[in-house]
Amino acid sequence: MIKTPFRRRTATPRPVPDPQPEAAAVLAALADPVIVVDRNGEIRLVNTAAEQFFGTSSAALRGIALADLVVPHSPLLGLVDSVWRSGNTISEYDMPLDGARFGSRSVTIQGALAGEAADLLVLTLHERAMVDKVDRQLTHRNAARSITAMAAMLAHEVKNPLSGIRGAAQLLEQDADEAGRELTRLICDETDRIVALVDRMEASNIHEILERVRKLAQSGFARHVRFVEEYDPSLPLVHGNRDLLVQVFLNIVKNAAEAVPGADGEIILTTGYRHGLRLAGPGGAGRRHLPLMVAISDNGPGIPEDMRPYLFDPFVTTKRNGTGLGLALVAKVIGDHGGVIEFDSQPRRTVFRVFLPVVAQDGIG
Repeated sequence: MIKTPFRRRTATPRPVPDPQPEAAAVLAALADPVIVVDRNGEIRLVNTAAEQFFGTSSAALRGIALADLVVPHSPLLGLVDSVWRSGNTISEYDMPLDGARFGSRSVTIQGALAGEAADLLVLTLHERAMVDKVDRQLTHRNAARSITAMAAMLAHEVKNPLSGIRGAAQLLEQDADEAGRELTRLICDETDRIVALVDRMEASNIHEILERVRKLAQSGFARHVRFVEEYDPSLPLVHGNRDLLVQVFLNIVKNAAEAVPGADGEIILTTGYRHGLRLAGPGGAGRRHLPLMVAISDNGPGIPEDMRPYLFDPFVTTKRNGTGLGLALVAKVIGDHGGVIEFDSQPRRTVFRVFLPVVAQDGIG
């Protein structure tokens, strides 16, 4: 019998579709305005949402200079320059954006490099950022009145004079009558109380705060939950009221623990340093860096779609006996500390991220 030589069958290669039309379709489907500029500052590409935002067609926007789209000295141009120089992704919350074509808006903007040689810069605009929602309902953020600024002032300007006042009161007590001694003891007690208050608002290690939160949770409402810790050990300290920060993260963890399944519930605590995140103060002034990130994620079913726009509003809750004040207070405390909170949610992965300023250290913060 003659054997026929084995022949390997070669599959006919299928044509690979051109990715450009698909990329354009994806870009057009995005709900947020997207602008792509080159190193000359000219607009190369915009999506449909950007056309609607600027009230101008894509054909009219392509090829013009970004600087011609906004007012002179716009903070947007400063953000673009920072991204080109640093190569980092940079985000700014509450940036005022003004232009003849679209009026005055307050937006959150993210800039990131793209392209094979990083020769393109992608700007993503988010109007009505979550932090705007929180501020309108709860507090008008003011850096001068924030706990961060107050803590720094108290730590450096109040504790030393208080020590002198207490020492003087103790000296007076030696020669005072009973009524005088009662007053000097009152002075000492009040100075001790103020010093204790200052100490609670001084620099804290965020990992010590999260460790306390984890222990409290696992000893009570989260006994059935598996905790995973993914910490960056090199993080700087954060200014703030330690007790309030413990309560903030405890509230978020409690919500996560109530959402996860009973059998394989998991909560992940993550910390990290984000170089590019900045927050503009009222009127676009006083931009602050918010590099310290704390993320709390769970594998619960996710937040209902219709609840997401109102999640940080007072009296909004999915719990049968809930008051709807937990996350509203969380957002206020984070805002008072000079930070912001945001979330992403999908089935089996809901993440709350808190961004905070850090103690200034060697130019950081």
